[in-house]
Amino acid sequence: MAPQLASDHPISVDEYLAGERDGEVRHEYVGGHVYAMTGASARHALIVTALTLLLGPRARERRCQLFTNDMKVHIRTAGEDAFYYPDLLLSCDPQDRAEYYRERPCLIVEVLSEATERIDRMEKRYAYTTLASLHEYVLVSQDRPRIEIYRRTGDDWTHEIIDQDTFRLDCLDLEIPLEAVYQDVADEIGGPGSGDAHSPR
Repeated sequence: MAPQLASDHPISVDEYLAGERDGEVRHEYVGGHVYAMTGASARHALIVTALTLLLGPRARERRCQLFTNDMKVHIRTAGEDAFYYPDLLLSCDPQDRAEYYRERPCLIVEVLSEATERIDRMEKRYAYTTLASLHEYVLVSQDRPRIEIYRRTGDDWTHEIIDQDTFRLDCLDLEIPLEAVYQDVADEIGGPGSGDAHSPR
C-alpha cells in the first residue's frame, strides 16, 4: 500500500493519533506530515494472510503478539517521530503494550509492490533498523517466490535472499517453507524456482 501526502500542514503526534482513532482511512506519520494509505492488491493480501497463518500459532505459543496491517510501529530518530503500518509486526516484549502502537517489535515484514518497494527498501528499512529490539526485517516479493531477510548480528545487519526451499525466522525459532508463503498465488506467479513469474496487474 503506497502512502500519499494527505496534507501540507504538519500536525502533532497527539493530533495524528486522535485522527487515526476516529478516521476511516489509515495514515502514516513522518516528522509531522501525514500520508494516506491506499489499498493493496488481492495477491498482496493473500501473501499477508498466508504469513499470518504460518507465524500465528508459534507467536501465540511464545506469548508474542502478531499484528497484520492495522497496528502502527512508533519510531523516534533524530528528534522526529514516525508511525508506520507494517504488513506484519511481531512484538514479544510484554512491556510493549500501548493501545494503538508498538515500539519494540522483534520482527517486521513488508510485502513489496511497485508503488512501495523504494520506500520499503530505503526509508522504512533505515527507520526500522534503528529500533534496538528489531532482530529481523523481511521483504517479501509478490511478483515471484523470493524473500529477503535483513538480520541483526551483533552491531551489524546481514542480508539474505531466499528463492527456494525454506527460510528461518529467529524471533520465533521457526523454519518456513517458501512454497507455503506463495501457495495461494502460485498459479499466478509460478512455483519456487520455476521462473514462470510475471508482474501483478
